[in-house]
Amino acid sequence: MTPTNSPAPDSPLPTASELASKAGDFRLRMAVIDCETDAALDMTRDRHGRTVHADAAAAAAARAHRDKAAVEAYATHLAPHAEALLDAARLALDDLPPARHLTGWRAVLDGLASSAAEIRRALDRPAAPGSPAERAQHAALWPHLTAWADHSPIASNLADQRDGRHHQAPLTDEEQQLWTDRARAAQIRGALELTESWYAADGQPITLAYLVEDDDSTVVALRGDPGVPGWQVIGHFAHEYEAGKALPAPVPPVLRSDISQFNRPTPAPELSLQDLIRDVVEGHSAGDASNALLGAVQRGYAAGPMVRLQELLETTSQFASALETAQGRQIAARLSALGRQIEFLTREVEEAAEDLGATVAVLPPHRTPVPRTRPRPAVDTTPPAPPPRASTTARHR
Repeated sequence: MTPTNSPAPDSPLPTASELASKAGDFRLRMAVIDCETDAALDMTRDRHGRTVHADAAAAAAARAHRDKAAVEAYATHLAPHAEALLDAARLALDDLPPARHLTGWRAVLDGLASSAAEIRRALDRPAAPGSPAERAQHAALWPHLTAWADHSPIASNLADQRDGRHHQAPLTDEEQQLWTDRARAAQIRGALELTESWYAADGQPITLAYLVEDDDSTVVALRGDPGVPGWQVIGHFAHEYEAGKALPAPVPPVLRSDISQFNRPTPAPELSLQDLIRDVVEGHSAGDASNALLGAVQRGYAAGPMVRLQELLETTSQFASALETAQGRQIAARLSALGRQIEFLTREVEEAAEDLGATVAVLPPHRTPVPRTRPRPAVDTTPPAPPPRASTTARHR
């Protein structure tokens, strides 16, 4: 499986947009491979997420199939184009004005280049098909392949920028001030409807909004945080599709730099609230109900639902804060406060569960079950007569 590292001599060189499209095809294929692998690995877990037989042959076979399919996907879609894509991305990066994220992007491109070199060396010297050496080779390439699947959107976006497909529609200073004044007046009267926001490659935030005036609306593009003074209108358009063609393309953001879509940790086992409620309903003693409550507030590796809810609030608070907008900071503070309330409630539930377990009590016997089936009538019993049917008068023509 040795790919061609460059296009054929007679074939035209692909444009930057075509190179970015090749990377998109690889990411799409990797997403399919990831879903197929998850489905296969789910067969090795129980209903609570616990892995049954961690060294099961099925799990090993699923991962081996995943590794091989990923190598084939890279060889098909990216191997001939990876270096050209990185070159186009670097040229675009050099043209951008200084910004705090550019150093990180340059490191990403360097990492992708290193991974591409490792993959190319393995593709040039493949191990014997079907051998343990081939499986080991493919497994060693998996981190490099997922690096491209996770981070190639940055290279693709920069290549698109270099290709010149996205450019900011210019406004004169007078037009910009006129449209900005109109948009600010609309915001004051509640007639500026924000619809979408993103960051451009130069680090500037852009927001699309509908400017409503006299029962008519115009799509306008804002630069800056609409939640604080100082933002400006940088363009107006007939519709969002026109705006998308004229404005800079969005860049791919991440909340945490060490997170990989394709290398998620094995999910921790957890009980659902439905299971805990069922345990209480099916329980007989106070200890049964107490254990269900304690399961909801359990901490650590197999954390309970209430602890997971607190983690969700804290993580979402971090996300809202990372938006670096005025509204984002306000919502982050609200979520952080809710997380503290959940922590307090969790401690209260834990204490109540312990007190319930200490009662050493059971349900009384008068709480008897209801029979699910009715007793069958005796063989010689005459069935009851059916109710009389209502008589109807026949109509005659």
